[in-house]
Amino acid sequence: MLNFKVLKQAMGELEENQVMYLLKEFVATSPSETEALEAIAACQAGISNVRDRFESGNYFLGDLIFASKLLTEAINILKPILGSDEETAAGTIVLGTVHGDLHDLGKTIFKSMSEAAGFKVIDLGIDIEVADFVAKSKELNPQVIGMSGVLTRAIDVMKETTEALKVEGITSNIIIGGNPLTKEVCEFVGADAFTINAAEGVKIYQGWI
Repeated sequence: MLNFKVLKQAMGELEENQVMYLLKEFVATSPSETEALEAIAACQAGISNVRDRFESGNYFLGDLIFASKLLTEAINILKPILGSDEETAAGTIVLGTVHGDLHDLGKTIFKSMSEAAGFKVIDLGIDIEVADFVAKSKELNPQVIGMSGVLTRAIDVMKETTEALKVEGITSNIIIGGNPLTKEVCEFVGADAFTINAAEGVKIYQGWI
């Protein structure tokens, strides 16, 4: 059985070989979906440690970028257990970090877990202008639009983006994600829901589809 504490530590220390070994051995035991979700939670907890070390000056930007890629690799290994099937996509999500914010880790986790849940995700990237959210949403008419932001100033941009989407008659459900978000912020932005946890976010919009 996978030791989730060891996995968390390996992820936090960016030990790629150990993370891959642990997860491949884990998958070979034919774990349940619940156990796979626990493994993802351990990976996320390790990534939180990476973020803490970055903020304290022990890790650098390159480490954050590598952590994002490592997390994507880890979740890709677990996807088959979670029942992802592109041919029967549950819906389409347009996703991006709003203009003025360059943070990517939370969005990467959300994207990977959404794909694992069977959704097609169009990731616009980081520092996305309001007009780009509107243009892509008009083009694809997604079921869900996800906006990510960690900086406090991202909140105003989320509000501006939400208002622009509604002016254009786009009726997709909007979910926002990021550490500074609260119920009050969600109401201010005009979004349908908010989350600071990727797994919770997936459950929220699954209820919309």
